Amino acid sequence: MMNRVFFLCVILSLIVSLPLIGQSKKSLKKGNKKYKRGEYELAIAIYEKALDKGGDTGASNFQIAESYRLSHRIKKALPYYKAAIDQNYDDERARVFYAFALKANEKYEEAEQVLSNYLDVGEVDSLRALAENEYNNLRNLSEIKEKNSYYRVKNLADINTPDAEYSPIYNNGELYFTSSRGGGKMYKATGTSFTDIYKVKTKGARVDVNTVEMLNNLINTPKVNDGCVTFSRDGRTMIFAKGNSGRKRGTSEVNLYSTRYRKGEWAEPKMLRISTPNTWDSTPAFSRDGRTLYFASYNREDSYGGVDIYQAKLDGRGRWGNVRNMGPAINTPGNEMFPFVADDGKLYFASSGHPGLGGLDLFVAERKGGKITVVNLGSPINSAADDFGLYLYSQDKGFFSSNRVGGKGDDDIYTFVNNDPNLKVVNYFLAGTTVTTDGQGNESILANTKVKLIGANGDLIEETTTSTAGTFQFRVYEGENYTLVGEKEDYFTTRGEFTMIGKSIPQEELVKMVTNKTFETKLTLETLELEKIIVLENIFYDLDKWDIREDAALELDKLVNVLNDNPEISIELSSHTDSIGSDDYNIRLSQRRAQSAVDYIVNTGIERNRLVAKGYGESRPIARNTNPDGTDNPEGRQKNRRTEFKIISINKAKKLNKDKKDDGILDEDDIDFDEDLDEGN
Repeated sequence: MMNRVFFLCVILSLIVSLPLIGQSKKSLKKGNKKYKRGEYELAIAIYEKALDKGGDTGASNFQIAESYRLSHRIKKALPYYKAAIDQNYDDERARVFYAFALKANEKYEEAEQVLSNYLDVGEVDSLRALAENEYNNLRNLSEIKEKNSYYRVKNLADINTPDAEYSPIYNNGELYFTSSRGGGKMYKATGTSFTDIYKVKTKGARVDVNTVEMLNNLINTPKVNDGCVTFSRDGRTMIFAKGNSGRKRGTSEVNLYSTRYRKGEWAEPKMLRISTPNTWDSTPAFSRDGRTLYFASYNREDSYGGVDIYQAKLDGRGRWGNVRNMGPAINTPGNEMFPFVADDGKLYFASSGHPGLGGLDLFVAERKGGKITVVNLGSPINSAADDFGLYLYSQDKGFFSSNRVGGKGDDDIYTFVNNDPNLKVVNYFLAGTTVTTDGQGNESILANTKVKLIGANGDLIEETTTSTAGTFQFRVYEGENYTLVGEKEDYFTTRGEFTMIGKSIPQEELVKMVTNKTFETKLTLETLELEKIIVLENIFYDLDKWDIREDAALELDKLVNVLNDNPEISIELSSHTDSIGSDDYNIRLSQRRAQSAVDYIVNTGIERNRLVAKGYGESRPIARNTNPDGTDNPEGRQKNRRTEFKIISINKAKKLNKDKKDDGILDEDDIDFDEDLDEGN
């Protein structure tokens, strides 16, 4: 009898639960539609209803966890990832991001163990890279915890609200920031209001709360996230991020816009051409000279995973272009964003991929000895929460953003002071001018010339385009050697050398907090003309010999550089003698010398079909071998014993192909969010 009753109860429970399971599937399907649109807050509410109705609770828990993660609330995702894993939900993301959620809740040892277990079985390459990177970070966490800190931080309580305030930046006596305090229509990804750009009058960290105001609707767009501002040094150009209107499905739809301050107001913003409908571009920051724009971007082909920091350059026409990834010294399989370049040239940024205490931590990147070192700023700047958006208004004071425990609610703006006794720094700059010469050797300015700064290992550090006055400027660093390369159409690509060795100012001699030291140089580019003859200096041969001596090899190496830098040219390399010896002997000797020089160049990798060897003997003197009175003229003979080259053909297509190859990403030595990422700014 009991068995029959039990069986009947089972049947009745199935009959009752079947409609609920069906409803659960419908809720899950409905939630997935919201999820795919990036409406995570709405999706969470629907998934929670699906959980109440039973059914595939593993899927519902996982989708809730992912919705929290993708809307930057991974701390709340912890119990849902755990529930999905406990219910054997089969998705590798659950285990990887469960570890990140553990970390956000300061459960570091558990997070490390979860990742260790995952790496034994994980199969998805992108997730394995992310997991391995984070596993290594967690193993090095003790260094960050034990770091001695000179920072003191304080919540900027006067300006913060229970809503989000972040990305502070100072401009002309006013603090600009991003906030969701407007109370307008809900942004469906986070359940908060859309963000707008605000400003408030301030003196340092003392804000006048009575002056807080939102920028007008020419800058802020209703029902769109606006924010993350940067200003040019003169404060008259503003670049900011705008996106998330929800009108363009299938695109990330977060782009960078620029506006100019004219006649007492900001002009209508225009989207920068470096932004595209398929990329998420935000958190912009100007370099100190205003000719480089740093920004965070997602969904570009050369990404290292997640969000990466890129740089763009201002060309001679005032347009942004030449976008380059900042490379693996800065970018990781995690997320890097919110760049800021300080007066001392250091790059501050937020990252979830470098070793850190929580979600986003703040880091500083510094170039030393030709290498980039990245250092976590440590506690109390960083916490287990998201810490980001740092801005320095002096060498030792600034602002940053955080959603740490103890704030007013969402993201808050904090102030900080750095009491490090060794903050005095020297900024070294190399300022130069590009010129050209006429047939008489007279110099003239060569404007709009591309100039590159190359490190000792041959890697590109920075490049720029000279102004209408032919001027350029680079930041240089102690103890390093550099090569300058100047390029302009119809001119020889030209190199120049500069060294910082022995030019540093001792620390004990510094008086001011920031000292600027500028060195000057000049780069001369000659016109690229057929039949133009250029003499190679210091190419000497032993008497009656044609072997390449060591001193001659050094000079021929310079010609190799010319040929590598100017792939479009083919040359005739010629050798000449004085009048000692017979004409026939001098022709043969000079031909052997010219051929020997060509063979040397070919052995360095230059194509032989770009070179012609020609010996002219004594037939083309450029000076007298003897004086008018018949006596010998040693100086004239020396000038006649020369090696020179001239251009015999120009193939511009080769130059174009080289320029395309040069547009790569910056690697580790080159520095002077996940899917559906669309929260915005």
